[in-house]
Amino acid sequence: MGNKEVEAEKTGTLYIVSTPIGNLKDLTHRSLEILGGVDLIAAEDTRRTGVLLKHYELKTPLTSFNSYNQEKKSAGLITRLKEGQNLALVSDAGTPGVSDPLYHLVRAALAKSIPVISLPGPSAVLVALTVSGLPVNRFVFEGFLPRKKGRKKLIEELAQEKRTIVIFESPYRITRTLNELYKVMGDRQAVIARELTKIYEEVIRGTIEDLAILTEKRKLKGEITLVISGAPKNRNKGN
Repeated sequence: MGNKEVEAEKTGTLYIVSTPIGNLKDLTHRSLEILGGVDLIAAEDTRRTGVLLKHYELKTPLTSFNSYNQEKKSAGLITRLKEGQNLALVSDAGTPGVSDPLYHLVRAALAKSIPVISLPGPSAVLVALTVSGLPVNRFVFEGFLPRKKGRKKLIEELAQEKRTIVIFESPYRITRTLNELYKVMGDRQAVIARELTKIYEEVIRGTIEDLAILTEKRKLKGEITLVISGAPKNRNKGN
């Protein structure tokens, strides 16, 4: 029993820390405290996280952890945790694991009975939903739509979805996506939330067709979250 207690005391904690999606002031006091107190920060983009740390004058060491190296680096990070080091996991912006593969490290930590604590914070999904004016009590998040394989099928499935739909999209593909959604879903209400929390934040409301026409005429820039109203309750598959 004594040995187990000592071993437990030596085990570190993996903290999942949400970081600002634009405005650096959105970092919570608790997240700031954790980022400044852990032994190492595993970051999806060390350059972007480095800007955040510099802003708050934090000197915590950084290591890269992303979809390209997660298989290779997970074991080393788990070893650090088992040795008693505390680690923070951050994505390039927002909440880790939302539209990125960082859950890989969480799953590895849980498999070794390492404590995992998530700190709530900024999320483009929730910010876009709450300003959209569309129902937020039930929604589905699809991240980025597939570029090719499975794209048409997924859009057809979403056309039957009665919950509010949230997707991410590139400004270079937004017009194409809106046109494809319009052809399958029809002309329902939608919202483009662009550059959320940043200087040029913009929320554009209208129908899918309205937004498709607008983005054809005006080339948008920055990160886009698209919110779409769910299918009408009387909509039947095949209609």
